[in-house]
Amino acid sequence: MNKKLLSLLLICLSILMQAQEMLTGNDPQMADVFREEGKIYVVLTVIGIIFLCLVAFLIYIERKVKRLEEKIK
Repeated sequence: MNKKLLSLLLICLSILMQAQEMLTGNDPQMADVFREEGKIYVVLTVIGIIFLCLVAFLIYIERKVKRLEEKIK
């Protein structure tokens, strides 16, 4: 895996962790309501899906760029 891609994944992971802290840390009442109603899992699932789509898109672009670089050489 490329160093750039790995660093981007780590940045995205830290952003997701900060988002989770915001949901649970700043407003405990809202987080409790989300947990009681099961909506916290919907929020985390949507964030996870978005993250996976971004990673898949970046891998696709990385491969495409690599093919073009090889074609230029």
